[in-house]
Amino acid sequence: MQDKKQQGTCRWFSQNKGYGFIVSSAGKDIFVHYSSIQTEVLGRKTLNENDRVEFSVKEGDRGVQAVDVVVINE
Repeated sequence: MQDKKQQGTCRWFSQNKGYGFIVSSAGKDIFVHYSSIQTEVLGRKTLNENDRVEFSVKEGDRGVQAVDVVVINE
């Protein structure tokens, strides 16, 4: 179930573990995996704390997760 694009802020992201959480504009924590990040920094798919992002949401095996994640400010 992918719906329209949403915006949020990266709460935290671990490059070593390859995942983190985005806080949606509605205040909900949404899981994000590195494979869903479309923006690359120096050849790596990563997010930094407090990055503003745009994303879609889908239901994964372990609940809701962000997909098609793009950093909208750097």
